[in-house]
Amino acid sequence: MSDNKPSTPSTDNLAAGSADPRGLTRRGFAVLGIGIGRERFMFALAVVFSLLFGLMTVADAWVLGYATDHVIRPSFDRGDITDGTLWVAIGLFIAVALLRTVGVVGRRLAGGIVFYRLVAADRRRVTRKYLELPLSWHQSHPTGQLLSNANADVEAIWSVFMPLPMALGVLAMLVGAVATMLVADAVLTLVGLVVFPALFAINIVYQRWQGPRMAHAQSLRGDVSAIAHESFDGALVVKSLGREDDETRRFAAAAERLRDANIGVGRIRAVFDPVLEALPNLGILAVLLLGALRVESGAAEPGDVVQIAFLFTVVAMPVRAIGWVLGELPRSVVGWDRVRTVLDDDAHMPYGTRALAGEGPVALRVDDLGFSHEPLADGGVPVLSDLSFDVAPGSVTAVVGATGSGKSTLTSLVTRLVDPVTGTVSLDGVDVRDLSHAGLAASVALVPQSTFLFDDSVRSNVTLGAEVDDDAVWDALRVVQAERFVSALPHGLDTELGERGTSLSGGQRQRLALARALVRRPRLLVMDDATSALDPDVEQRILRALADQTADGTGPSVLVVAYRKATIALADTVLHLADGRIVGRGPHDELHARSAAYRDLVDAYDQAREEVDHE
Repeated sequence: MSDNKPSTPSTDNLAAGSADPRGLTRRGFAVLGIGIGRERFMFALAVVFSLLFGLMTVADAWVLGYATDHVIRPSFDRGDITDGTLWVAIGLFIAVALLRTVGVVGRRLAGGIVFYRLVAADRRRVTRKYLELPLSWHQSHPTGQLLSNANADVEAIWSVFMPLPMALGVLAMLVGAVATMLVADAVLTLVGLVVFPALFAINIVYQRWQGPRMAHAQSLRGDVSAIAHESFDGALVVKSLGREDDETRRFAAAAERLRDANIGVGRIRAVFDPVLEALPNLGILAVLLLGALRVESGAAEPGDVVQIAFLFTVVAMPVRAIGWVLGELPRSVVGWDRVRTVLDDDAHMPYGTRALAGEGPVALRVDDLGFSHEPLADGGVPVLSDLSFDVAPGSVTAVVGATGSGKSTLTSLVTRLVDPVTGTVSLDGVDVRDLSHAGLAASVALVPQSTFLFDDSVRSNVTLGAEVDDDAVWDALRVVQAERFVSALPHGLDTELGERGTSLSGGQRQRLALARALVRRPRLLVMDDATSALDPDVEQRILRALADQTADGTGPSVLVVAYRKATIALADTVLHLADGRIVGRGPHDELHARSAAYRDLVDAYDQAREEVDHE
């Protein structure tokens, strides 16, 4: 199985017209071609088993005719049964049944393997693409939509492969059945086959009516998934503000739109399914009526009539199987289009090939940095403008500013989660855009405001799969004051934390996030308000331990976004950020003495506490 991107011609075929049902069906067949090309051998095996099933079904009809003429009818004529012919008929029935069973099991097994392999391959492909796309792309796409792309949409693309092997196999059954019927009695066969043009015409009308409705329903499934994910992810906000009823109504509106779309699909199916079921039965009735007359006149044998009538009950299945395939094609195309919007997106962040030389803390230099979320020519508002500063190797620099001043954006630029509009960020004189991805990840670590822990063990959450021994993990936990509470957990480093680390407090989660950064021994550590959930005493111990490491050259250079005065006072340099610009810099005491704006900002927390204590 190959995970390679589908060839250009196939993709180009899919890009052509989907405005009408015919174009939708044509593009659906192009999707089939891509899937078959990826799983040639297993799909061919599924078709072979389906052919075996189809041929044995036709053989069953022949055996039924044989038993009628050589066992059942002679028993009525002579009043007894010839043992030889009876055992031959029984043996034939058993052999055909066994072979047909092998065909069913093999078809379903091989067809299931094809489907699940295709789904797994595309899910991996979509996930890899998500990881390759820059952070700015993720910020502009709802998480629920991305989940739908990787899950429901991928399944919708390849769900057609569940009925497809059967449909192709029973086509052989249709050909074999018609040939057998023609040999048995051409007149009866032609009379019965009159219904099949009507069946195919009804299928065409059915697809033209049903296709757009199924496509619309599939699209609405993505909307429901997006709203559901947003509601669940924001459960804390919803419950704390008592907005459950509003969220329920919002989700209900989307669910009702999907319900109405599915009901529309069901109405069309409710009309056409009985017609598709009834027409073959009408053909069978015509065959039995005419067959009885021909047997009475001596123009046909009873066994031939039974055989043809049975085969007409069988050949209705190929028509229905083809209908199942055609019914899945619109969903396949919709799923394909939604997934391709991700896989074909050309947003990227190119990396260089360089790596930083040496070891120990690095020098950070920011020159004329500017950033806006939208291009300035399109009305974008600058978030940062003309920022320039240095962080000396082994020093601690604090960034202080009011909410919305651009502090978190600055940390994203320094760690190259996003690229600046203007200016450069350099580490030891090397532009971060010239560093390789591995070189950047090995040199810089970010601890963001929002702490995320995986549903895994403490060890896995700290190492994230890196080759780190337990001694190094405990050293990092010791620095962030987490050694005691991790040791007290039921299984220590092997304790499972639950989804998002729900078994831990906010402060404990922040300490594990800090340990995750430190265990990699970064040369620059960037903390974006990463100690806000810690009590001041624990925060001070952590920051002093980091400062001690940087002072003796074993720790990283540190850039920290801070609010508390005691934390800010530990920094060698403070940068006062306001409206995306640096309006003051220097040691904390100097800034506090000369800048009223800075003084008001950093004293606000202590003043608020004093007011609370006074009350």
